[in-house]
Amino acid sequence: MTTRGFVVSGRVQGVGFRWFVHQRANALGLLGYVRNLPGGRVEVVVAGPTSKLEQLERDLQQGPSFSRVSDVENIEISSEYDRFISFEII
Repeated sequence: MTTRGFVVSGRVQGVGFRWFVHQRANALGLLGYVRNLPGGRVEVVVAGPTSKLEQLERDLQQGPSFSRVSDVENIEISSEYDRFISFEII
């Protein structure tokens, strides 16, 4: 298990982005959370197998149909996966 953080910039608030991430993360069997940040960005902290995290990162770059992603910053996080029991929207 690996834990990663992503900060997504662009038009990602008010367009169903957190719901999109929630659906994709659950479909991939990942744990963690997604939340809006001040300034219009979205933070995703997620734990799971590396291959599934890479798939989620590709999904984040695409986003839902009404979003416009300009950047996805990938941040490695030390193992926090043991504190997650599901994937949540905060």
